[in-house]
Order: sequence, then structure tokens, then C-alpha cells
Amino acid sequence: MSISEGIERAVEKATGGPVSRCGSAPIVETFRGEVIWEGIVDIYDTTKGKAYGWAVQGDDEPQFVTVLGKPPINSALDAVRAWIVSTHRKDTSRPQASGDATP
Repeated sequence: MSISEGIERAVEKATGGPVSRCGSAPIVETFRGEVIWEGIVDIYDTTKGKAYGWAVQGDDEPQFVTVLGKPPINSALDAVRAWIVSTHRKDTSRPQASGDATP
């Protein structure tokens, strides 16, 4: 399965129905002058409205990210920003053992 197919399947699973890819958007998100994420976000039409999907590198294989386009998510950039905040909150909410460098 290709990355594109994996993203599409993940969006179909998240939305519970068929999807149609209607475009893509290159995104470069920065924070304090540093690039914190860069990639291509695929945009889909679904029965529930727009949805956004992309791949990030997991430990062994790509992981697929999906975000539904419901307010306040109105663009691919909004989707990436929401995912970054969500990921950051998950990472900072887990207690870490002393000396544990793993997020």
C-alpha cells in the first residue's frame, strides 16, 4: 500500500464513509522562527464535509493523521496546527520517570 492509499484509507475510516481527494496543500509551520512541521496535507471531500490527512514517520512505519474540517478547522494549516497542539498536550501530560528522555 502506498502512502497516499494509506492516508485515504485512514480518512475513510475516520469519517465512516467514502472520500474523494480534491487537492493538497504544502504546509510549513514555524514556531519562534523554527520549522516545527513541514509536509503535504491531502484534502478530501466527505459526506461529513472536508477532511485533511497526511503521514508522519512512526517508529517503524508511517502513521496516518486525519483531522475533520469542522470549525475551528477551516484549512489544511488549521488541521496541522490542531494536530501539533494535540500531540504536544499528549506528550506533556504523561508523567515521566526521572532520567527518562522519551516523550
